[in-house]
Amino acid sequence: MLHLARCLIQALAAVAALGASSVAAQEAYPTRPIRLLVGFAAGGPTDIPARLVADKLGTLVGQRVVVENKPAAAGMVATRDMLSQPRDGYTLLLCTHFESINSAAYRNPGFALADLAPISLISRYFYGLTLSNTVPATDIPSFVRYAKAHPGEISYATIGAGSAQEIFAHQFERLAGISMTKVPYRSGPMALQDLIPGRIQFYVSPVIGIIPQAQTKQIKLIGVSSAERLAAVPEVPTMREQGIDFVRFGWLGICAGKGTPPDVIAFLNRHIATVVASPDYRQAIEKVGSIPQSSTPQALRQVIDQTRADVASTIQEFGLQQDQ
Repeated sequence: MLHLARCLIQALAAVAALGASSVAAQEAYPTRPIRLLVGFAAGGPTDIPARLVADKLGTLVGQRVVVENKPAAAGMVATRDMLSQPRDGYTLLLCTHFESINSAAYRNPGFALADLAPISLISRYFYGLTLSNTVPATDIPSFVRYAKAHPGEISYATIGAGSAQEIFAHQFERLAGISMTKVPYRSGPMALQDLIPGRIQFYVSPVIGIIPQAQTKQIKLIGVSSAERLAAVPEVPTMREQGIDFVRFGWLGICAGKGTPPDVIAFLNRHIATVVASPDYRQAIEKVGSIPQSSTPQALRQVIDQTRADVASTIQEFGLQQDQ
């Protein structure tokens, strides 16, 4: 009996030690640099917030958070890369509304939304409607009148087939009763290069991507897609103010791959929330027309799924679904 009791005590001690070592291993995260993959070019409206978060998050967790840009296939290259890595919290993705759009726009995007493990939102942002200075219009009503008087003569930029810009443009066409011609581009900066001299006439962009050009009068910012005017451009009226009842926002978040340990997700969520709440992050984000916002993983999951539901009908209506 005594021998049995000793064996039982030893077994319990071993289990306790194993549990303690497991907890210690979990608490040690992170022990090496973390990659944050961004599916778009450096310096753009997704890259800038990603670098702000990476810098501050690295300081908080005691390891470098290295941003890697993989600008191809509407962000899908970065998404697939993240999902191909071990689900250990060392490879993260700057997830955006593009994951939701791509899952609806492509018959085989190479991933499912369920493959993502949401961690937290980092911001919401709104879109600006811009015109070339060659277009004789200064607001949405005058642009709509001009477009109706010149059917088919207005060209607009998209950033990839089935992109947010293309979906927005189609929705705007329907609401305004106009027709425009699509011109595809690989990036926002490339589209702006043609908008400024008037090779294209209309471009929808996250406000962060066009504020410098609008402020220097290289292009005309005629409306924003927010419910209220933005502090960054208070002189620009909303679409609603100009007779188009339309509010649309994009969003940025941090995601991992499904199967990442829950304690790692919770650890990152806490620290990302701290970053987003910091005064300098909030000031930097608000300055470019975005709204700093963190969330629970569950709330980000709802945003991801709702975004897909919002765009799926437009993708079907305009026949935007395609093979890759």
